[in-house]
Amino acid sequence: MRKTFIFALLCLMAGSVLWAGGYQVSLHGQKQIGMGLIGTSLNLDASAAFYNPAGLALMPDQISIMAGASGIFGSTAFQAPSPSVYQAHTDNPLGTPFYFYAAGMITDKLAAGLAVNTPYGNSLKWEDGWIGRFLIEEISLMAITVQPTLSYKITDNISVGAGFVYTYGAVELQRALPVQNSDMEGRINIDGSTSSYGFNAGIMYAADNGLNVGISYRSRIDMEVDDADATFTVPASLAGTFPDSKVATMLPLPANLDFGLSYQFTPDLMIGMALNYVFWDAYESLAFDFADNPSLNNVSPREFSNTLIYRLGGQYRVNETLYVRAGGYFDPSPVNDIYFSPETPSLDNLAFTGGLSFLPMPNLSLDFSLLYIMGMEDEKTFAPLNFGGTYKSNILIPGIGISYSL
Repeated sequence: MRKTFIFALLCLMAGSVLWAGGYQVSLHGQKQIGMGLIGTSLNLDASAAFYNPAGLALMPDQISIMAGASGIFGSTAFQAPSPSVYQAHTDNPLGTPFYFYAAGMITDKLAAGLAVNTPYGNSLKWEDGWIGRFLIEEISLMAITVQPTLSYKITDNISVGAGFVYTYGAVELQRALPVQNSDMEGRINIDGSTSSYGFNAGIMYAADNGLNVGISYRSRIDMEVDDADATFTVPASLAGTFPDSKVATMLPLPANLDFGLSYQFTPDLMIGMALNYVFWDAYESLAFDFADNPSLNNVSPREFSNTLIYRLGGQYRVNETLYVRAGGYFDPSPVNDIYFSPETPSLDNLAFTGGLSFLPMPNLSLDFSLLYIMGMEDEKTFAPLNFGGTYKSNILIPGIGISYSL
């Protein structure tokens, strides 16, 4: 259960009706969201600190500051196997991932930046009494990263960059226990936090003819929790069997290797693509170690597989004060079909995006995005508990941001 805690801790993060495949969130800039979440080849502004730190040294401005947030409105539906007609739905609270970036040129070749964002997170709540409550009832996860970054321009067209990533996460998880009497059903709550470290690095080529090519790598981060609080609510006759306890677990935040290419076809039109390879095979199992009750220790298989996300998008400058954007992507699920857990019901996702920027003055941009994700209906099973059914999901994510440059 505690590792479910970490699992949630990683869940983005995005979360995770929204996440890239499993529990990774990709909402890190309204401009990029509007273009299918591409960004690896773009040097538009300070958001390059996350998407590809090499882009900071190739920014068109000396100083770039930006902030924004998105609202996640999503639900997942479950249908029990035929001939049952049982259905259940999530009633998720609003998720609000955010970002803040600041960057500036220190010299003609050296740039520095700071990225603060939420690449993992999840707010998931199944309806009361649903039949999968012994797997999960509710998860609330927050993960925040802070990344100081440096970028250096090797030539007028080639730059490199790297950043140190500090990650803090906190999570609360609840699920039912299959112990009960006439008055109550058992329940466990897990609440804890942890922190860990990683890095982000990249290289970018920006040709004079409008072609940009970028490659970036974000390292795996292992989130280890040693002292989360596990609180049991059980009938009085079982209180000695389920004492409150500290619990330990570990969940990997997978590494990402990203490739991006974009081209400025005209002074007004830019189109780009990105391929995001996510090393999900790091998530092999979820283990919980209870300090005060080792008999409850367990290891649950996950066996995620690596995935490749395909993204396409572009922007068009209507005039000096208005930019419009559109895009889309396909994000296959990394989850093993026989170890599919409703903790993070990750399906194959097909997404469509749009956005615009309005510039009330030359250096100030108000940025808006809209993302719709369709989790494609599929039959899944969690074999260890012989629990399965058909899942599908829908997520709508509006976002707003502000950008300032000099």
